[in-house]
Amino acid sequence: MKIQVPAFLHKYHFYVLTAFGLLVWISFFDGSNLISQFRLWQKYRELEDEKEYYVEALKKVKHEEKEVMGNTDAMEKFAREKYLMKKTGETVFVIVDENNQSIEKEEEE
Repeated sequence: MKIQVPAFLHKYHFYVLTAFGLLVWISFFDGSNLISQFRLWQKYRELEDEKEYYVEALKKVKHEEKEVMGNTDAMEKFAREKYLMKKTGETVFVIVDENNQSIEKEEEE
């Protein structure tokens, strides 16, 4: 059984083979081949996820800063709890729950 080759391939076989070779070269052997492009795309997705995390963390820190900087009592409490600062001759105890969050009394207004 003989395979019929289209007339197009007979007439332009050099161009078809060259295009095929170029496609193979770009896909596998070039510096920016498909495999490295896929790895770069995965790394890009990971960095986008990290960016979202850091944007949320930044919003949280800015909100906390607004709360603390407006009130001297809150600033003192923040310094004592987060950085374990204390006055001379004083001992500071911070009680935390199982989620490592400080336990404090809810002040009723």
